[in-house]
Amino acid sequence: MSTANPGMDADVFEQFIEQLHRYVRDRLIPAEREIIETNLIPDDILNEMRDMGLFGLTMPEEFGGAGMNVTQYAQTILTLSYAMPAFRSIISINIGMVCSALKNGGTEAQKAQWLPRLAAGEIASFGLTEPGSGSDSAAMQTMAVRSGNGWVLNGTKRYITNAPFAKVALIMARTNKEALPKNAHVSAFLVPMDTPGVSVGKSDKKMGQSGSHIADIVMEDVHLPADALLGDTEGRGFVTAMQSLDNGRISVGAAATGYARRALDSALRYANERKAFGEPIAQFQLIQQMLADSEIEIYAAESMLADVTARADRGENVLRKAAAFKVFASEMCGRVVDRVVQVYGGAGYLAEYDAERFFRDSRIYRIYEGTTQILQLQIAKHMLREWAAGQG
Repeated sequence: MSTANPGMDADVFEQFIEQLHRYVRDRLIPAEREIIETNLIPDDILNEMRDMGLFGLTMPEEFGGAGMNVTQYAQTILTLSYAMPAFRSIISINIGMVCSALKNGGTEAQKAQWLPRLAAGEIASFGLTEPGSGSDSAAMQTMAVRSGNGWVLNGTKRYITNAPFAKVALIMARTNKEALPKNAHVSAFLVPMDTPGVSVGKSDKKMGQSGSHIADIVMEDVHLPADALLGDTEGRGFVTAMQSLDNGRISVGAAATGYARRALDSALRYANERKAFGEPIAQFQLIQQMLADSEIEIYAAESMLADVTARADRGENVLRKAAAFKVFASEMCGRVVDRVVQVYGGAGYLAEYDAERFFRDSRIYRIYEGTTQILQLQIAKHMLREWAAGQG
């Protein structure tokens, strides 16, 4: 067990969260309509987010970051995710998976090269999913072949968050044609996006999440130096990706919980303003039941969030609990936004009200960073392995 992670000074962190809370309500939420219309976060807001240090929350202080621990990082995501998902999306790969992979698996030279750039707000992407493989690493087609001192990469990555804006991508590629035990055929590479042979497809049209972008990354004979291999070690890419996904799953769970709270607050306001039969619909018991059920479930997710992040900061392996939290929070958010549409009634189906947007935005939480079904299998596999070990 590793030592506990104290993170940022508690008083400084509390002031930061208060500032972020105000920024979300005073600046980000009022900007949402414009972002929905343009499908882009304005540059001035991006620069404000950089100035606030939001791209470097989890980077160690010596590399220009805030050095937050997991609890503080998740609390920040929870607070930020009261606003539309695009704001978390643009920073999440930097401070989640790519930072985590560099900290856990990068060489000292790689950390020194990339962490300060990420902390300053250069945008990163994380390339695991492909047209023919997501959770199934054995089907991965992207190949990295040794060439002289370096590597040549060929392949396509699909649904890659922030690909149109990224300066660097952490790309998973096969370094062995055979599927090896423990996924040792997959390695990780740091790929600057301006490398010849790297191209980005057009931004995919999505169900929701305006302002956040996903696209294909295509690599055709991309020549990389030897030091592009993460950690200077072959066969560690998939392990690094999976370790990084714990972090990503906590982030998605926190985002789903923060957005569920936003949706519920919206329903509370609407139920008090909307009248039927001469009184606010908030007075009707079946409306109250939907509000109460939502509050109960959000509280449960908040409690899981506090528990899993505290365990992570104590150095526990939280793979199973991070998966459980992500499944519960994302499914919970789906139920809450569905009730919110119902509370709004006919208005909930109209684009001029927020309820239908909350509904569309939330659907992806049950899919990315591991679908509910893949995570259920993973949780069960761990339970059964533990049980079998206990029988020996």
